[in-house]
Amino acid sequence: MINRLFFTAAMLLTAVSGTAGTLTNGVWAPSGCGTEPMVPVIDQANVDTYNQSVKAVNDWQQKANTYNGCLVNEANTDNALIANTANEEQTRLRTAIEKIQADTTAARAALDKK
Repeated sequence: MINRLFFTAAMLLTAVSGTAGTLTNGVWAPSGCGTEPMVPVIDQANVDTYNQSVKAVNDWQQKANTYNGCLVNEANTDNALIANTANEEQTRLRTAIEKIQADTTAARAALDKK
């Protein structure tokens, strides 16, 4: 019961804290990070265009770092949710297996007494 409460609370916190990624045709992608920033091209035509390119690269690096951080957070959220869900389901199934085995043993013992 405590595990189920903890799991439910963790799921609610995950839902409130943001969206996690999506899995489509075997490809995972973040869903709340926006579009990945496009890598700029270095223009070497002259000093001015080169300097503008460097400025674009610096801007891109900041955006790429923000995007990457979001991607990592969503991936970690999904990994935790998957692990927690799988553990919860394994525990539920293991409990059901143990119960049916105990019920079968008890029923056999009762029949043996007759």
